[in-house]
Amino acid sequence: MKDNIVRKVDKITVAHFYEVYRSQLELELLNSPLGMTRSILRPALNRPGLALSGFFGYYAQERIQIFGSGEMAYLGELADPERSERMRRICGKDVPCLIFSRGADVPTDIVRIADECSVPVFRSALPTMSLVNRATIILENEFADSTTLHGCMVDVRGVGVLITGESGIGKSEVSLGLVERGASLIADDMVYIRNISGDLIAASPKLSSGFIEIRGIGIINVTDLYGLRAFRRQKKINLIIHLTGGEMTETERLGLERKKTSILGVDVERITLPVAPGRDMTRLVEVAALGQYLRQNGYDMAREFSRRLHEEISTRNIHIHGNDE
Repeated sequence: MKDNIVRKVDKITVAHFYEVYRSQLELELLNSPLGMTRSILRPALNRPGLALSGFFGYYAQERIQIFGSGEMAYLGELADPERSERMRRICGKDVPCLIFSRGADVPTDIVRIADECSVPVFRSALPTMSLVNRATIILENEFADSTTLHGCMVDVRGVGVLITGESGIGKSEVSLGLVERGASLIADDMVYIRNISGDLIAASPKLSSGFIEIRGIGIINVTDLYGLRAFRRQKKINLIIHLTGGEMTETERLGLERKKTSILGVDVERITLPVAPGRDMTRLVEVAALGQYLRQNGYDMAREFSRRLHEEISTRNIHIHGNDE
């Protein structure tokens, strides 16, 4: 399997950040919008305690600057000339924006200095750590490498299964069968995948979210037919199941050979299942998912059988050689 075009993000504008996430982060713009075209260059935040103390040797100027209760208390201890000098140095760098947490009353001189430097100033009603946690997740999602693959994605008893294969081989039918057995649909036909801190998170494009196409029937809304549990917005990929019309080798039949597929630089275990008349593919995919769950928790059925087989062979060899003596 090869990745489609990989989308890489190296920056987002402050305007995009504010417009999309203002409700989630409870943001309020306190000054002129002139600096909204500034760029956020890193998916991380910075609390400028050292900069406020006058040390700028390791100042992360490319990050959003967060001012919590500690920073506000320190600013309150500084004399006006010293506070103005520190804030000018902070805003004079290429900072994207400043965010003050806990609904703080931001001094007018700080807002004025930020305006002079065209740096947006926001206030959030959220506690500092809640703001930091939410904003960090948002930025990791925004900056994540992403791609789109042809296939179906389902959550089978907590195991994220990406089903791939040639067009018309039955991916959607298997996915629908799994939903009937209690699984949740993530995406049908086109699967949107992001690499978030080494985890592959799959979701559906917005237009087709919650829908599945079955040839001969048409478009189905799974929540209308099976209820809200039949759909999830996103899920980590734990296993790839590739449906094929070909035959398996003897090694593959034993299940001892673990093959992997790389998506966005992350290796995911892959199982190939031949499709043939009379085979219950839905049940087989479910069994494969449950087997993956056991492997993730330290128990490998195929290797356990192999261990027992080797023990039996060793025992017989010892018995045979013992009789020869």
